[in-house]
Order: sequence, then structure tokens, then C-alpha cells
Amino acid sequence: MLDALKRLFAADRPKAHPELDPQVAATALLVEAALADGVYAKIEAAQIRSILMAAFDLPEETARQMLEEAEDLAEAAVDHYQFTKVVKACLPKAQRVSLIEHLWSVALSDGEKSPFEESFIRTVAPLLAVDDRERVFARSRAEAAARKR
Repeated sequence: MLDALKRLFAADRPKAHPELDPQVAATALLVEAALADGVYAKIEAAQIRSILMAAFDLPEETARQMLEEAEDLAEAAVDHYQFTKVVKACLPKAQRVSLIEHLWSVALSDGEKSPFEESFIRTVAPLLAVDDRERVFARSRAEAAARKR
């Protein structure tokens, strides 16, 4: 799973939307998943940081800075489309499915299954061209990983 995310962020690809880095856009979606239930728990932020450190092989301070940038963008966002359009345009399907799995991982990290977080992911998945079947399998993988923690 982490190898797929590393490829997601390390891939050499043209920027179809240079106004926003695809890595930051993906991170902003992770933040929005955490914010969906109205509570941004420290454990959710820690989960996002750990995803970033593993995916980018970043030191904690750099991951924290990227997360802060994404938090600012997510707080100011009026919709999800500004992030999903960049991710969809810049990342191949397998990496978008991996991102959905990480969205579930963040949503489940606080130990609660929020209908708001579930609704957010159900809304974002089609915007990323990830179908229901792939979304459900991504959730199953995230839930299995959460049980192992």
C-alpha cells in the first residue's frame, strides 16, 4: 500500500494544473476527510503526517510543513473540485484508488465511523473517477489495516 502511494507522489508526470501541486492537492483531500465530521483530531493529523512521511520518504518536519499548507488550503476551500481535478488529471487510476484507501485510513484513524466522513469519500471517489466497487475494496483494505494497529 505504501509503495503505491510512493509511486503516486514520486511519478514523473506533466502538471496539467500547475496552479496546485498534485501532492498538496492529495494532502488537502486527506485533511478534508479528517474535517468532514467537524472534528479534526490530533490522531487524524498524525495519521496524515505518517502517510506523507512514508509516501514521500520525508522527515517529520517537512511532512508537517506540507500538512500545514494543505490544512490552510482545505480550510479556505469552497469545494472539493479544486483538489480532485488536479489529482484526477495528474495521477493514474491505480494511484487514485490508493488515495481513496488513504482517505478511509484517515477517516477511521480516530476509531469512529462517521457518516459525514463516509459521505465525503463517497462524494469524492467519483470525482476522482474511482467507481463504487473500487471504493468499497479500498475501504475494506483500510479497515483491515486499522484492525492490525
